[in-house]
Amino acid sequence: MTDADTDLERLERARLQALVDGDLEVARTLHADDYELVTPGGQALTKTGYLEGIATGRLRYRRFEPVGPVRARMHGETAVVRYRVHIDIDWEGGHDDGEFWHTDYWELRDEGWQAVWSQATRIPQPGRD
Repeated sequence: MTDADTDLERLERARLQALVDGDLEVARTLHADDYELVTPGGQALTKTGYLEGIATGRLRYRRFEPVGPVRARMHGETAVVRYRVHIDIDWEGGHDDGEFWHTDYWELRDEGWQAVWSQATRIPQPGRD
């Protein structure tokens, strides 16, 4: 593992913890202004919509934690980070708790490394509807 891989893993873990803690100062720094998240349900959220949901409590992570290695593939000033994650989240009108594959695309910008795109895909669990 390179120093850059270690830095990206540290930043990714800090990003997840900021979302769980509702630490918007850290979250704003680690998400690019043009950030987009595609949820397991297929909804696309902008940085503004996503972080506003965290700020207002409409989205509340109880847990957002890697359950395996955080792997990074780097190419110049871009990187893709992938890992299995346990997510326990409440949102207006719903709740989810399970394991997902999470993929993030990062870019090195003037502000430092920032997440630009994220996508989560549910990992089916035996016996779960």
